[in-house]
Amino acid sequence: MKLLHVDTSPKSERSNSRALGRYFIEKLALRMPSLTVDHLDLVTDPAPAMTEAFTIASYTPAADRTVEMQHALVASDALCARMLDADALLFAMPMYNWSMPAAFKAFIDAVVRAGITYVATADGRYVGALGTKKILFLTTRGGDLRPGSPLAGMDALTPALRAAFEFMGAVEPCFIDAQPVQFAQPDDRAAALGRARAELNRVADAWSGHFGSATA
Repeated sequence: MKLLHVDTSPKSERSNSRALGRYFIEKLALRMPSLTVDHLDLVTDPAPAMTEAFTIASYTPAADRTVEMQHALVASDALCARMLDADALLFAMPMYNWSMPAAFKAFIDAVVRAGITYVATADGRYVGALGTKKILFLTTRGGDLRPGSPLAGMDALTPALRAAFEFMGAVEPCFIDAQPVQFAQPDDRAAALGRARAELNRVADAWSGHFGSATA
């Protein structure tokens, strides 16, 4: 099994999303010794910013692209290839101002590509390319946005991630949200991280069962 692990937090050792991502991979590797990990750090290796050249090139048929257009798509092509080459995807990120970090939005802009990660059919449908992959979104939130909390209606991150990746064909992506971790008492923060680790163990069990059965 090959896992693409994407980190987005600008923090290093102090990052909860990075620590939880490492925890998940450690647990998955114990269950799946053949696991290989392709790690992409969007802080040190950011996705390309959207430009006019990129936009024009991405909607120009491949056979009609100039050398300049091809060059404008090189970074995006590479990111799409890494994502499509993986069997499973782990996206770890903090929530910033109720949504995703700018670095991950740039990644989405780079990988939602007509003819590569989705195709438009003649009857008006869109068919994504991620349907066979397991996908886990691991997020950390400073406050508590769980149902029943005063901030519950301010989660713009989950629907945005779901919309983008289901458009690319994701089927039942998994969401694990550690919350609250920043604006919380030490006991509440520890409990939030403990809940997340317990959920990550359950996902590791499910994935190892799925991929073990697939390769048996």
